[in-house]
Amino acid sequence: MPPAPASSAPGAAPVSSAASVHPTAHVADLVVFGGTGDLSMRKLLPALFHSDRDGRLAPQTRVIAMSRGGLTDADFRGKVEAEVRPRLHSGDDEGWARFLGRLHHVSVDVGGPDHAGWRALTHLLAGRENIDRVFYLASPPMTFGPFCRGVQEAGLATPRSRVVLEKPLGRDLAGARRINDEVGAIFEERQIFRIDHYLGKETVQNLLVLRFANAFLEPVWNSLWIDHVQITAAESVGTPGRRGYYDQAGALRDMVQNHLLQLLCLVAMEPPSRNDRESIRDEKLKVLQSLRQIAGTEADRFTVRGQYVSGEVDGRAVPGYLDEPDHTAPTVASHRVETFTAIRAEVKNWRWAGVPFYLRTGKRMPHRRSEIVVQFKEVPHSIFPGGGPNRLVLRLGPSEGIHLHIMAKEPGAGEVVPRPVPLSLSFADTFRARVPEAYERLLMDVLSGNPTLFMRRDEVEAAWSWIDPIIATWESGGSPPEPYAAGTPGPAAARELLGRSGRAWYEEDLP
Repeated sequence: MPPAPASSAPGAAPVSSAASVHPTAHVADLVVFGGTGDLSMRKLLPALFHSDRDGRLAPQTRVIAMSRGGLTDADFRGKVEAEVRPRLHSGDDEGWARFLGRLHHVSVDVGGPDHAGWRALTHLLAGRENIDRVFYLASPPMTFGPFCRGVQEAGLATPRSRVVLEKPLGRDLAGARRINDEVGAIFEERQIFRIDHYLGKETVQNLLVLRFANAFLEPVWNSLWIDHVQITAAESVGTPGRRGYYDQAGALRDMVQNHLLQLLCLVAMEPPSRNDRESIRDEKLKVLQSLRQIAGTEADRFTVRGQYVSGEVDGRAVPGYLDEPDHTAPTVASHRVETFTAIRAEVKNWRWAGVPFYLRTGKRMPHRRSEIVVQFKEVPHSIFPGGGPNRLVLRLGPSEGIHLHIMAKEPGAGEVVPRPVPLSLSFADTFRARVPEAYERLLMDVLSGNPTLFMRRDEVEAAWSWIDPIIATWESGGSPPEPYAAGTPGPAAARELLGRSGRAWYEEDLP
């Protein structure tokens, strides 16, 4: 029998068809475990609304939130109305009503003795086994295995099912393998989508096009012409109310193991033979396997960790990490966890031999900025005093764009004065369109079954294999993280990490 329209579910609001449904729109049931949580309210539901407004959700697609909240469909829609709509700044009342009509809620206590919630979900999904079914786990990793077992025991896993796993995937290699084994016992690898929202950013997508669709870059994309690469993910916010999580994660696990290493892979990977689902992931894996291991005394030389203390950000005083408001008091782990880390990495292959990749991430930095800086070598012989190296800056946020810094003559009569100027591509200004949020792209890829921008099991485990020796060295050492004042670019040791070779972090503002 054909799948029933979303409006046929008991208590559902009428769902009108989008004015123009995109030809790639897929019919699916998207079940979000943790559907009333922070990630769902801040990222997933806004992304789905924008996709709906753009016609990328088929009329029969539904969004089913799962939580322990005991909400009815009407309660959940009211919560979304109050918490999500104000973030959207959209006056599209018809589109919003259509989106609300897609929403449902089921109360489930995963792992608990009461199976009534699973029966309710089974009833809601009945008759729609012939369409795609996506289970999005917006929940802590400890719930991934129990949830997948619950799906299996309720008979809800179908050949057309997919499961999306949010980070962090474990705390180390052993934990990641355990989660992968638990989820892999229920779902095949082709059905598992390990999400990293950085890979959905517009600039990251353009990095692949920039590298592999333009002939002028490939001849200089190697150690003969590139001096070094910097990858930065800086945040001006701290961790109020999140110390319980952050004490166990820290910047290395929270940001480097996934986001920054994925960006490094895209910069350093070899050209894939084709743009298909596995070729790009194969090349990323090779980069991870080529990273030089950092352990023991080398961790002291090539890594930096810090923790912010009180300072000033954007003109206002902010507390240090240990003094951030939280429902739990600081513990021994609180004193040892890093809120900042910088690493000098090396890719040991012919293309990148001798080129350092500097990774940096931190909380309570002066500004929020995520970017990749590829710095080229100086010209072999400069005839103009005061010149400098060329740089390619890929800004992931807050203003996404690509900036190629070249040397140009400053206008005027008399002496030739070279000055670095950017040739800038702003996606918003150039294409005159709203730049979609990363989750919009990734959610549409999940619904269409395209895993290219998601991590494969061997990628995740290769990343942990590189990270684990650093963690082990830090945990076996006696020194705590180096303090740095909130609102500053991190501890002094981070500047020394580059300064020892005559380099410096790129800190310039861009339009």
